[in-house]
Amino acid sequence: MHYADYKTILSPTNGINLYRGCTHGCIYCDARSTCYQMMHDFEDIEVKRSAAEILEAQLKRKRKPCMISTGSMCDPYIPLEESLRLTRQCLEIIERHGFGLSILTKSARILRDIDILRAINEKTKCVVQMTMTTYDEQLCKIIEPNVSSTAERFHALEAMRDAGIPTVVWLTPILPFINDTEDNLRGILDYCARAKVRGIISFGGFGVTLRDGDREYFYANLDRSFPGMKERYVWAFGNSYQCGSPNNTRLTQVFNSLCREYGIMHNSDKIFAYIHKFEQKHNQLSLF
Repeated sequence: MHYADYKTILSPTNGINLYRGCTHGCIYCDARSTCYQMMHDFEDIEVKRSAAEILEAQLKRKRKPCMISTGSMCDPYIPLEESLRLTRQCLEIIERHGFGLSILTKSARILRDIDILRAINEKTKCVVQMTMTTYDEQLCKIIEPNVSSTAERFHALEAMRDAGIPTVVWLTPILPFINDTEDNLRGILDYCARAKVRGIISFGGFGVTLRDGDREYFYANLDRSFPGMKERYVWAFGNSYQCGSPNNTRLTQVFNSLCREYGIMHNSDKIFAYIHKFEQKHNQLSLF
């Protein structure tokens, strides 16, 4: 890891990325793409110096509270967070100043901060977003090797449910020829129904996107773990950015049908609108 100086933490759209880079090792990671101009090794995590202090100063200048969202460039619960506790510091500031939170992760480490998440949700709104791609635990270890298993993420969602914290699942990416099966989809949706998630995002259909930088890392991992699969991708997609599953039509039918059956919101536009809408709760007596 290394530190870097920043003047701002909060983006114009009220998003925060406290780290740059990641050690989860997911083979499909879009954040490795060269378009993001990361000038250091991806596993050499860049830590934003004085991030909590900068965030607090920026929130104090806000005219009114709003939803604060963590970005997807780096998971806020990478292993380094256990010692640095930067995410927790920022959550405490968000809660103290009465802002809402939308936080995205694929790590069960988020359970460490369930007390703050609950406190935020009691005042305003806290939405925990969890990425889930693969119901098969053995396959999960291959394509997402250094992060919580799908079952561990499911148990984290259950804990959020029990704490009254709304959740949304990102069902992406679904890798063509690898996990784009109906059994995989049904398994994940069963988890979502049991955890009573509010919504499931399957953005842009079932498949994966590949850019320069990301594609090379992905293909190297395919060679390592799925012999012959890279050639299948090259034949099917060439250098296309969007690599859609040939099973997309059937998977979409199953997805829509089961979401309706389970009562889970699955229109991405409506889910994004819900995530970004700040809601002030009036469960405390006013002093005035």
